[in-house]
Amino acid sequence: MSTEQLSKPKDRNIQNARIAQVVRHWSQHAPIVDTTQTLCSNGIVPDTAIELLRRHGVQVTAQRLAIMRVVAEHPHATADQLGDEVRSQLGAISRQSVYDSLGMLVDKNLVRRIQPAGSPARYETRVDDNHHHLICRSCRIMFDVDCATGEVPCLTASDDHGFEVDEAEVIYWGRCPTCRTSASDTTAEPV
Repeated sequence: MSTEQLSKPKDRNIQNARIAQVVRHWSQHAPIVDTTQTLCSNGIVPDTAIELLRRHGVQVTAQRLAIMRVVAEHPHATADQLGDEVRSQLGAISRQSVYDSLGMLVDKNLVRRIQPAGSPARYETRVDDNHHHLICRSCRIMFDVDCATGEVPCLTASDDHGFEVDEAEVIYWGRCPTCRTSASDTTAEPV
C-alpha cells in the first residue's frame, strides 16, 4: 500500500473526530445540530445537519455546520453578520469562506438568499415554502410573512410569457411600530 492510501483513512478519521467534537459541543449549547433536530425551520426534514449536507452531496466541515447553525439562529442576517458570529464560535474563518459556503448552501437549496433593494443580501433556512418578507424602511428589521391567502396567487402572473413560474419574491415595505413611535417622538416639539 502506498503512503497516500494509508493516510486517507487516518485523515478521514481525524476529520470525522473533529466534526463529532463540534457536534457534541453544539448539541450541548445549541440543539440545532442535535441528532433529533433539523436545520429547517419548518421542522419537516427529520435529518441532522450532517445528514442534510451529505444528502445534498456536500462535504461536511465544521465551518459549514457553523454557518448553517448561525443562519438558523439568526434568520435574515447578512453574510458579514453571519461571519462575525461564526468567528466568535470557531475562532477563525475567512470572509471568502463564509461567502463561498453561503453560495453553495443557496445553490443546494439549504439556505435562501434574500436581496432587498438597497440592502446587502440576507440569509435564512426557511426554503421549502413561498413566503414573503416585511421590512422596515427605517431600521431594516425583517420578518417572514406567509402568503396572504391559502392559495399562491402571486405565482399566477397576469402574463407569464410562457414561463413555468415556481417562485415569487414579494417584499412588503413600511415602518415598524418602534420606528413610527420614534419618529412621532422626535417630531413633537416641547412646549
